[in-house]
Amino acid sequence: MPSLQNLALSMLDLVAVREGGSVADALAIALRTAQHAEALGFRRYWLAEHHNMEGIASSATAVLVGHIAAGTQHLRVGAGGIMLPNHAPLVVAEAFGTLAELYPGRIDLGLGRAPGTDRLTMHALRRDRLAETEHDFPRDVAELQTLLGPIQPGQQIVAMPGAGTQVPIWLLGSSLYSAQLAAERGLPYAFASHFAPRLLHPAVDMYRARFRPSDVLAKPYVMIGVPLIAAASDDEAELLASSTYQRVHGILSGHRSRLQPPAPHFMDQLLPQQRAAIGDFLGAAVIGGPDKVRRGLNALLQDSQADEFMLVCDIYDPALRLRSLDIAAAACAA
Repeated sequence: MPSLQNLALSMLDLVAVREGGSVADALAIALRTAQHAEALGFRRYWLAEHHNMEGIASSATAVLVGHIAAGTQHLRVGAGGIMLPNHAPLVVAEAFGTLAELYPGRIDLGLGRAPGTDRLTMHALRRDRLAETEHDFPRDVAELQTLLGPIQPGQQIVAMPGAGTQVPIWLLGSSLYSAQLAAERGLPYAFASHFAPRLLHPAVDMYRARFRPSDVLAKPYVMIGVPLIAAASDDEAELLASSTYQRVHGILSGHRSRLQPPAPHFMDQLLPQQRAAIGDFLGAAVIGGPDKVRRGLNALLQDSQADEFMLVCDIYDPALRLRSLDIAAAACAA
């Protein structure tokens, strides 16, 4: 039976812009949060790539990775993830190769195959690639592995910086597709259960069953996304979670906004089907006081057998967000 004491904790940050705050405020909060996570012993801190979305300031992901790495000492910092349909692999290899030279042994590169935005914005990001095929993502992943690996005899295109840095590549997914590819390539796998928990078990089971050892990984390694709202009591956690409920409701209804302050009884104002949709979205969430958080994290660990949890913590008050991480860390240390 896996134990919380042996579980690695990490964090994913979309760098939420809060209602009444600025982008500069959001970037400063992200750095303070990363420094706090590092002090708590978290393993890694990842930034997510999204574009043209109200209230999310993580679009220039590689720039933010460098900013967070510069403000921390030993925390692994990375992309969770870079959305490959938006970028030429050479550009990604050069950016993360540069980061790896600046911060040796501390940079991760998570890769996703979704655009992380709407189709019109995807076209604006990469105008020469308007027609996607199912073969693009595996080919781009393979190209990135080559560009970040040792220079081969006769290799005509070299990422400089990048070549030889061997930046660790993770595959991210919310379906079975990336699970199968990660297994075939022998790469670590991160499942996006923080917003798509329904396929968690089929994807992880497929990944483990089909895993082939590689030069970078001898056995399967699974990280899962976990929405976390921890507070001094269950009632306070539920109130703080209303900011997350508002955010998810905005995503599902197509009306995104900045991260809102807590709204008492927010869920009571919604239709039953709206509450159900939010519940499905947050099916892997752990929300509560210290005891409930400990039980919730342990239940999720026993259910998933994950090697690592990547926490997503959308709390409006930055100080209470840090306290939430404290409670999670304490739950895993007890």
